[in-house]
Amino acid sequence: MTPGEFLLGPFLDYGFMGRAMVGCVALSFGACPLGVLLVLRRMSLVGDAMSHAILPGAAVGFLIAGFSLFAMTIGGIVTGLLVAGLAGIVSRYTPLREDASFAAFYLASLGIGVLLVSVHGSNVDLLHVLFGTVLALDDPAILLIASIATVTMLLLALLYRPLVAECFDPQFLRAVGGGGGVVHMAFVALVVLNLVGGFQALGTLMVVGIMMLPATASRFWSSTVTGQMIISCLIGLISSYVGLLLSFHQNLPASPAIILSASVIYALSVLVGRIDSVFVRSIQLRHHP
Repeated sequence: MTPGEFLLGPFLDYGFMGRAMVGCVALSFGACPLGVLLVLRRMSLVGDAMSHAILPGAAVGFLIAGFSLFAMTIGGIVTGLLVAGLAGIVSRYTPLREDASFAAFYLASLGIGVLLVSVHGSNVDLLHVLFGTVLALDDPAILLIASIATVTMLLLALLYRPLVAECFDPQFLRAVGGGGGVVHMAFVALVVLNLVGGFQALGTLMVVGIMMLPATASRFWSSTVTGQMIISCLIGLISSYVGLLLSFHQNLPASPAIILSASVIYALSVLVGRIDSVFVRSIQLRHHP
């Protein structure tokens, strides 16, 4: 086998591998920039909470229509936005912070979702919901992920300045009448949409990995928000490619292989990244005793 056949053959010769790569590319462009904003807002764990919050709605959609893309997508969006809204209300009218209220709701959502799928489906159904079926993406699923990614990139371009301003000073937009609440809810809606789209590929347990791991790794390579968004997308693409390649050649589950590839890149970034990595800090300490 030539290097070209090893590296590109699976994607050129097998349709399911090509569709999986296209879906992961679209997901990387939509989800990774949002992960950067979540990191800046110190809401990294909120992404994890929201990825589980979509599970009950997806489970209800599964019970009604089986593995129907439309039913599970609508159900996931409804419960994701519902949990986000309830968490926001709790944090606004009680001393509980938003991340803590998200944690409470996501634990309840995860329990309800797993219970529904377990009682009315098989173990295979549960594995598909939790870990995704990236190697079984069909054209409608890819179209959904690509559409969500397109909407996300357009809205990020339109709302870039207020979104970044809210990351550093949440009260600023409210003080100048810049619609901080609207911007925040639009951002939350984008996160929910991308998690719902990514859930079709990587499952509710894995989808947050492609959103957060490239974003946190990019912090060690760029000091600007725009640079971190671009680098996070590149890391998402590389992780998807390497993970799918390992899955094909080593007969590994695709979703965990993609997330573990992103984890390796994150670990390397922590160790030898250009900004604030272990290597850079050790050099700085040596020069400034």
